Amino acid sequence: MNVSELVAIDVHTHAEEPCGTHPDDGYDELQAQMAVYFNQPNNRPTIEETAAYYRERKIGAVIFPVDAERETGYRRYANEEVAEKAAANGDVLIPFASIDPAKGKAGAREARRLIREFGVRGFKFHPSMQGFFPNDRSAYVLYEAIAEARLPALFHTGQTGVGSGMHGGAGIRLKYSNPMYIDDVAVDFPDMPIILAHPSFPWQEEALAVAQHKPNVYIDLSGWSPKYFPPILVKYANSLLKHKVLFGSDWPVIRPDRWLSDFDKLDIKPEVRPLILKENAIKLLGLGAAKT
Repeated sequence: MNVSELVAIDVHTHAEEPCGTHPDDGYDELQAQMAVYFNQPNNRPTIEETAAYYRERKIGAVIFPVDAERETGYRRYANEEVAEKAAANGDVLIPFASIDPAKGKAGAREARRLIREFGVRGFKFHPSMQGFFPNDRSAYVLYEAIAEARLPALFHTGQTGVGSGMHGGAGIRLKYSNPMYIDDVAVDFPDMPIILAHPSFPWQEEALAVAQHKPNVYIDLSGWSPKYFPPILVKYANSLLKHKVLFGSDWPVIRPDRWLSDFDKLDIKPEVRPLILKENAIKLLGLGAAKT
């Protein structure tokens, strides 16, 4: 990946089609409701289609699956397959993996193997979909494997569009995704970079507090159009957290074309824009020399 040729780096994109097969019963209903929630009907592109989209726009992208099969019953997209397809499109794609923390020591062994053999560059967690509190000590054996490699862990925070409006919210519990639980993780794993994904509604101030207080905690701006960002988030992005805020779209439900167009209209200082769009991610992900 030649970062000097990229106009931005999107740190939050999803690999959607599991294992090249049709998903389990119920997954179609979930995705159909997601399409309504985000007003994005074409929300299941292949990794190859994703790479082509980002390549055309000269944007790099972190891409990952979500291992939530224990809690949801939906088969996971194999981490190995995501990593291999990302490697085949390494000019624009950066592979993250996802492992359910409930897998314990087996999950930790998988993480080490994925780092060693498949070049995985970070890990994605979705506490609400995976059904766990991030500071549950049972997850720490997996965090230890990630921390020893000094790779980032990206946590969904705040409300989620997954299951929104469905009967019982499709079993998704929002309580797990309060960013304050991740404060404990930041204390116990100070050398593991942590990304709080999304404006953390309804816990935005908690997320800002954790990111400001803990040197290893960052915030990505995915999952929302910038025109809906709360003023306090914009204020912190322009000042105290200008080196810790990252561009993320939430592809494919929110596309970079829309996000970047709305971001252009946001009251962000000119000197801060390149930090959010690219430079902070370059430094965090170890992709090359970022400007200081």
